[in-house]
Amino acid sequence: MDSAQIISEKAAAARLASRSLIAAGDGARTAALLAIADAIIDQSERVLTANGIDMFRAKSSGMAESMQDRLLLTSARIHEMAAGLRQVAALPNPLGRILNQRTLPNGLQLTQKSVPFGVVGMVYEARPNVTIDAAAILLKSGNAALLRGSSSAASSNEVLVEIMRETLATSTISPDAIQLIPSEDRSTVTALLHARGEVDLVIPRGSASLIRMVVDEATVPTIETGAGICHVYVDEAADLAKALPIVINSKTHRPSVCNAAETLLVHEKVSEEFLPIVLTALVDKGVKLHVDARVAEIAARAGIVVELANSESWSTEYNALEMNVALVGGVVSAADHIQKFGTNHTESIVTENEEVAEAFIALSDSAAIMVNASTRFTDGEQMGFGAEIGISNQKLHARGPMGLEQMTTTTWIVRGNGQIR
Repeated sequence: MDSAQIISEKAAAARLASRSLIAAGDGARTAALLAIADAIIDQSERVLTANGIDMFRAKSSGMAESMQDRLLLTSARIHEMAAGLRQVAALPNPLGRILNQRTLPNGLQLTQKSVPFGVVGMVYEARPNVTIDAAAILLKSGNAALLRGSSSAASSNEVLVEIMRETLATSTISPDAIQLIPSEDRSTVTALLHARGEVDLVIPRGSASLIRMVVDEATVPTIETGAGICHVYVDEAADLAKALPIVINSKTHRPSVCNAAETLLVHEKVSEEFLPIVLTALVDKGVKLHVDARVAEIAARAGIVVELANSESWSTEYNALEMNVALVGGVVSAADHIQKFGTNHTESIVTENEEVAEAFIALSDSAAIMVNASTRFTDGEQMGFGAEIGISNQKLHARGPMGLEQMTTTTWIVRGNGQIR
């Protein structure tokens, strides 16, 4: 069976299963998520064994450590996935929300309400937690899920989907509401992206190259989740005692994820005071620093080892313990730098000047803007959405962390009493 036929059959089964999701109602969908959360905890050894196979292959192939971190599952991470499932389960039903309601002069009554997309495909890289996060959000929002993870996480994803399907089989929801697409051959991605009319939406989650490939090749509608070249700007009016932990957390808390900061911008008026402190702290955390010429001079006087940034440094998403550092003349020049090199993901300003903060907000064309807070807060769970299906950098339909509401579309219901046009 070729890849196009595989996708076609899975999409048809998913379409039927999506009807069982709607018929089951929110209570049954919620109960299913809670049962899945219990199941992955109860069967955590099975999950860890499968992940161990993936990790062995990753290490043997020389996979970058940052990618290995994304691939790795631990008992703590499995409990985090279960917690995410329970958080999503506890959220209000996103379906049937009345978004607009009015009566026209001719007596027609109009109601706009939220409904599911139907069949949603996910294309993602070596992050098995996405398998759970995506399934949770799609099930709760009444959508069937076609999950196409990477081959590097094949064993982990297979077991996670098996556990979810086994759990659904004990409910009124069809197990075909969650299906794993084979990852051995890239042709399955192409077939999924070309399944227009069979798949309603495809969402990519991963590297900039993966996202670009999906957006460029897809004939199925897509929501573009974006790469994260995020910045922290430390203003001349910053409380430097606040700025230091914000910078350190933004870069080092989990450097492999998209909301980790890649560039630090420092106002030149606080550079002599702040740079020796922050550069030392970053180096102590194992961060390799790529800096402009003026930062290099200050670092040299302080005895801090750095290297000069090249033309590609500023537009690189490191996903590792590496960071760019540059001096700027103020909020406008900081915003100009971000506009040139950023990816409209997350930007942070540290300042005690409210007017400067408002200027930064106005000048930043990003999905999320932090004021005196770490970039790491651009996250569905941290923002109270439960697990997220991705972070959208685009401006149509959804922007920022995408939770339950973003996985719905709308329909118009027109009630009349015999009116004709």
